[in-house]
Amino acid sequence: MKNLLIASLAVLLSTNVALTQELPQKDSKWFTDAQARIQEMVARQPITGRAKNVILFTADGNGVGTNYAIRLFSGQQAGGLGDDYVQPQEAFPNLALVKTYTTNGQTADSAPTASAMNTGVKSKNGMINIDETVAEADCAAGLDHQLKTFAEIVSEAGKSVGVVSTARITHATPAAVYAKTAQRDWEHNGALPEGCAQKDIADQLIEQMKAGVIDIALGGGRGMFIPADAKDEEDKGGKRTDGRNLIEEAKVAGAQYVWNDETFAALGDAATTPVLGLFESSHMKYEADRTGEPSLAEMTAATIKSLSGNENGFYLMVESGRVDHANHDGNLYRTLTDGKAFADAIALADELTNDEDTLIIVTADHEHAISFNGYCGRGSPITGLCYDVNGAGVEHTGTPLLSDDGKPYTVAGFLNGAGSVLKQDTQWTGSRPDLTNEQAMDKDYLQQALIPMSSETHSGEDVAVMAKGPWAHLFDGVIEQNYIFHVMDYAVNAK
Repeated sequence: MKNLLIASLAVLLSTNVALTQELPQKDSKWFTDAQARIQEMVARQPITGRAKNVILFTADGNGVGTNYAIRLFSGQQAGGLGDDYVQPQEAFPNLALVKTYTTNGQTADSAPTASAMNTGVKSKNGMINIDETVAEADCAAGLDHQLKTFAEIVSEAGKSVGVVSTARITHATPAAVYAKTAQRDWEHNGALPEGCAQKDIADQLIEQMKAGVIDIALGGGRGMFIPADAKDEEDKGGKRTDGRNLIEEAKVAGAQYVWNDETFAALGDAATTPVLGLFESSHMKYEADRTGEPSLAEMTAATIKSLSGNENGFYLMVESGRVDHANHDGNLYRTLTDGKAFADAIALADELTNDEDTLIIVTADHEHAISFNGYCGRGSPITGLCYDVNGAGVEHTGTPLLSDDGKPYTVAGFLNGAGSVLKQDTQWTGSRPDLTNEQAMDKDYLQQALIPMSSETHSGEDVAVMAKGPWAHLFDGVIEQNYIFHVMDYAVNAK
């Protein structure tokens, strides 16, 4: 039967080739590229062996729109027009759209979305790995309704676990790998309500490291681990009110501790675990501003090399957390530079692993209220002005398009945020300021927005999931976000 199917496909392909040879467009690169893609798709075979390793990449806030902007930026930085650029994850063979709503929110925050991917069920906004029956911030009920995480499941099976983020390691997305809390903001004990018996998120991380569930944790958030009356290596104070220094407790328990690029580099290519890396008091620096700390790609590579020493395999969650923060700020430039750093980390992880035994999943927890204006000619700078389409050529004309107020506008903007055109220099104006391309492309420029808000919001749009490796073909169509857990779980347990 299989041989008959292959023979039938061969006949169809040969017939198709004969037909296309007669078309006047047959020599167009667009045409020949598409024909080559057909051949590639026909030859593709799913990988159905058991996944030894699973890597879940999440760029916080990197929905389909933000991903499109990063693609344009990366392609233009490489000297092209941008839109035809292919990011590493966009070359992965399997793709689905993901619904990001939560049990009580049409638009999600990062806590329940990350929880869905790590537990297999949806839950409420604001909570991490607590079931949907609990009210947000109900400490007592939260203790009785905790969910088991993928990290705990694979750790019991003998796998190693790592978590890497450019945000605070106690922030919502990385915390979902190891913590259970009725309120995502309970990152240190001083944030807990009086009388709450739940452990804060930083405490839970150290507890999970001591228990052997978490082997490597790299990110920001040093202040969540040290006392309020103490100073860290960069002379910044802590947040804890219980007098505990969790970094010292981790070191006593055998963890290696690193806090800057030099101590990180000293770990070498195959660091013994556990490792705790805290590179900033709060979030790590944006990639555009990064000094004195490792890149996301460097942290990812070091973690993979270390965890690969376990013959049973590993689970690694990697978050580019500050894509989200730059979107919230309305600062597109830093959104895109962190997005490019995310893609670099994916490319390196792909290079360091084998498709036959490693399932790599690239997704986002939610999208933002980003929008794109038209009708821009190709090559219009994604952080700059929208230029007119060139009717006689490919690249834009260099003439900015004007809106009905007679002023130019940028390629991208936001529905809401700090760059609202209704409010300029603290004054309500109801009119847009004039703008040059040089001003728009400044790395500190805030994109024009409509509704005035101090922090731009998430949106409820679908995000994409792109995957390769064992059982990646199970990603198809439009899926619920919690389904991602089930693919990971199936892949590591496949017979």
